[in-house]
Amino acid sequence: MHDAQIYKANALVEASYRLSIYEQRVILACISKVRRDEPLTDQKLYRVSAQEIADMSGTQIGTAYQNLKAASERLFERRVSLHASPNGDGKVKVRLTRWVQTIEYDEGGGAVSLRFGTDMVPYLSQLTEQFTRYALADIAKMTSAHAVRLYELLAQWRGAGERSVSIEWLREAFQLENRYSNIRDFKRWVIEPAVKQVNEYSPLWCKWSQRKTGRRVSHLTFTFGEKAKTIPPKARQAKTKGKAGEVSQNSSEALYGIPRTVIESKARPGEGYEDTALRLLSEAKQQSKG
Repeated sequence: MHDAQIYKANALVEASYRLSIYEQRVILACISKVRRDEPLTDQKLYRVSAQEIADMSGTQIGTAYQNLKAASERLFERRVSLHASPNGDGKVKVRLTRWVQTIEYDEGGGAVSLRFGTDMVPYLSQLTEQFTRYALADIAKMTSAHAVRLYELLAQWRGAGERSVSIEWLREAFQLENRYSNIRDFKRWVIEPAVKQVNEYSPLWCKWSQRKTGRRVSHLTFTFGEKAKTIPPKARQAKTKGKAGEVSQNSSEALYGIPRTVIESKARPGEGYEDTALRLLSEAKQQSKG
């Protein structure tokens, strides 16, 4: 599953639903197995094992086995509210549907097989436009379901480098209902952990700011881009050797692909390593646009 790709209609990326991180892993692992060279039907079963989940997420097989069973039982009840049609053609015909129509749990084999709901098929297959693609590995190590959703929303606008959304819309998309109604709680328990995991585990760097309408915080703006590519260790060692053949102490350390020595030289007073790295990436992106 190392090179597995996820394809989703943008309408599904922006749909309103709530899945736990374990349910996300099962659904996304199965989506990654949808063949691009053949039509998806609502009759095909997609199987994912606890071992596959453990391998992709870096968790213990016992933990994966236990969570796989619990997630498979809940998935059957999970609903999704869609607000647009796949490929953007015509009016939406589906408002409220389910992810799957069948779940089969193989206790002896430690695996689950699922059959996608009939209404979900067009949002996962035969996508010609208005879809989002990313690697399963991009989100595999995340432990926050909100981080997975945020990454998808950023990946959808990957070339733009910025996305502004209303808090009301984001709360609806994440199906938070009455949870984290206080803006401080919303930022502390939803946004900050999600952004942290996007920065830590995905190929994107991200930072965010808030915007007010009157005296109320109404929108969040996410600025993001591709992380700088790191230099392979052997090449880096060859370039940084001193006269005595020793490697500089800081040369092997980098944050978001930026060498620590560069971060230290560019840091502003009171600015931390991560803040400096994100600022430099943002500045580099703005310069490339100009």
